[in-house]
Amino acid sequence: MHALGQLLLVLVVGLTGGRGDPRDTLACSQGLTCRLLDTDVLCGTEPPGPRQELALARLRLEPALRCTEPTACAPCLEARVRLALPPATGTATESRLSVQPGTAGTEDSGDGGQWSPATGATRSQTNITGLLLLSGHTFASSRCVAVEVWAPLGPALRGRTVGWVIFRCFEAPLGSELHISAYMKSRGRQRLSQQQRVPDCSWPAAQDAVPQCQVPRLRVSPGQKEVVVEVEGAAVGHSYTLRLYHNHSHGTSGPGRVVTMSSPMNYVLSADEVLPCLCLQVWPETQDPLRATLCPFSHDAEAWERLWAQSQLVLHIEGQVLTCSLSAPCDLLAELVPCWQPVPSGPCQPLPGLQQPARGKGPQEFGGLRPHPNLCVQVWSSGQVRLTQCLRDRALHGRPDDLLLLERGGNASLCAMERGACTPLASFTSRGAGHPGLLEQDLQRDVAVGQCQQVSLWHPLNRTGVVLWACPLHKYLRTRWALVWMGVLLGAACLLLLLLMKKEDMKGWLKSLRAGYGSCGPLQGRRALLVHAAEPVAERAACALMAALHSLGLTVVAAPGGGSGVAALGPLPWLHAQHHRALRDSDTIILLLSPAAVAAAQQWDAGARAVPESGAAESSLCPRHNPDPDDVPTVAPCEVFAAALSCAMPVLAVAQGHYVVARLEALVPAVPPALRAAPAFALPGEMERFLQALAGPARQRGRCLEPHVAAVAEALQRAVGE
Repeated sequence: MHALGQLLLVLVVGLTGGRGDPRDTLACSQGLTCRLLDTDVLCGTEPPGPRQELALARLRLEPALRCTEPTACAPCLEARVRLALPPATGTATESRLSVQPGTAGTEDSGDGGQWSPATGATRSQTNITGLLLLSGHTFASSRCVAVEVWAPLGPALRGRTVGWVIFRCFEAPLGSELHISAYMKSRGRQRLSQQQRVPDCSWPAAQDAVPQCQVPRLRVSPGQKEVVVEVEGAAVGHSYTLRLYHNHSHGTSGPGRVVTMSSPMNYVLSADEVLPCLCLQVWPETQDPLRATLCPFSHDAEAWERLWAQSQLVLHIEGQVLTCSLSAPCDLLAELVPCWQPVPSGPCQPLPGLQQPARGKGPQEFGGLRPHPNLCVQVWSSGQVRLTQCLRDRALHGRPDDLLLLERGGNASLCAMERGACTPLASFTSRGAGHPGLLEQDLQRDVAVGQCQQVSLWHPLNRTGVVLWACPLHKYLRTRWALVWMGVLLGAACLLLLLLMKKEDMKGWLKSLRAGYGSCGPLQGRRALLVHAAEPVAERAACALMAALHSLGLTVVAAPGGGSGVAALGPLPWLHAQHHRALRDSDTIILLLSPAAVAAAQQWDAGARAVPESGAAESSLCPRHNPDPDDVPTVAPCEVFAAALSCAMPVLAVAQGHYVVARLEALVPAVPPALRAAPAFALPGEMERFLQALAGPARQRGRCLEPHVAAVAEALQRAVGE
């Protein structure tokens, strides 16, 4: 029956598999003979074997490679099983022993088995037979191998090991767990098991032999305007994928940019895209490849500066709560610090206990901090202030000259926060002047009666409440300035009295002053009305031209403008009054041509009316007398230049008035036809002729203007170029 069972087992093995994988190898140590029956048998369905046969002594697993080519190998585990003979149990064992397989005719049976050299066994010896089953299991697959083993039987070998059976090998993916079991098919069902990880690409033998481990290397060559990414170590002609992405700790980097390339080939990256969190990843176009990742710019100083330039800090006011949002392409290791800045360009003093780390995602709330015009938020990183945002331009309760007081809980003691320290009110001097402690009682009274604004209230770890108060100082500063002005007026009166006592000396000084003033102003005594359009470039040019001409002694009035006159009359009545005065006193009227002014003149030339209510009588748009404030046309301030054309065109048509057209040659290529009746000058190229026209016929040939031409032209050129 046992012989029939073994024969049935061989038949089952032959039916289920019978196919030897040519890549599998089987070896036995000296003294053993073994044959590989099948490399893919269904384990667990075999009939029971003999009661006593070879026993398992030890199972050892070692990493190995199965190769078809030197660079096309697969990782696997080699199973080494140490066998032993069972101890003697009497004559029953001898009756179950078989003879050497050569006498049974199984060597040439054609069942696909492979024999190892029968070392140490002779036909005259008695052998013991065993069926060794090896199974390998991974998460996704399993495999079972059947091996038939013969060992010599002798009285001296009982209970001792007889040799090794080495099967090469069980394949599995790189780095995966492989569970291998070995057992002899006998009634005792002895089993040995081990679990071991298949080597990954860190194994030196796999790095050059396994295709998945042959990952190209990245080399980055930074330049001034671009960065070259070079892939090294990739096989020529093989395709690989290059991925560029931003590495974020919160996992929202996205897929990034993916480029499919062939080696050899380089990728050029603009220097503006280089940020500290920019990472590169490359992998070959194979199944389950390893990826080489490189983040080469994490410590690049220029990349960090570029990141801060692209970062933005925004402050929000939600009711009485201050929040801020810090947005940046990369994660920022920074701290948000609220501070107090009374002067826009001055230092900002941090508020104690309110700083918090920047989360970089969504708005962050400063609990208990109430908005004030002097409040700012700074972003600190690596001991430096990177970003600053203030509430100065918001419409908030409070004044820029408010004093920040800190009140510590419990004792109601107040100190003024200035210049990085908190000074007790008994030693505090307002703005560094006055007697120490002069305002102590006044400020304490303002806090008590509620005239100071509560900026913050919070409780630190010691549970002591600390309150920040913003107290107004303008009423005290106003009193101080009144005393200062009184002192100035008293000093001026004393000086005047002294001068009157020395009348003759005073006359001589006035004569020398008048002579010196007349020699330094070539346009002294002249007046002009400068009309320009309400656009930024025209306003800058007008301001620069007025300042330069004023230094030459010319009195210039600009429109739009006028100060208190405009406030009293309105833009158009004030302009009409100035135009009427210029015509009456023979003053020069300068029409400054900018792009907006040319557009208004072209509308006039085409018959359009830039000023509303153009159908009204001419006297209502350009009266020839001082306008009445009750008779004011409704015109927007931006239409002042168009209204000036309404006044100038009729006068130019009859060749009256002293008009001069000055066009900005960099912005206006030619003078519109409507204004060609007046002399025109391209500025700053024709600055000398322009100044001669302003000086008038009596002075235009003098040499007093020549030293000033370059300075006036340079000032105008600088204003237009901004």
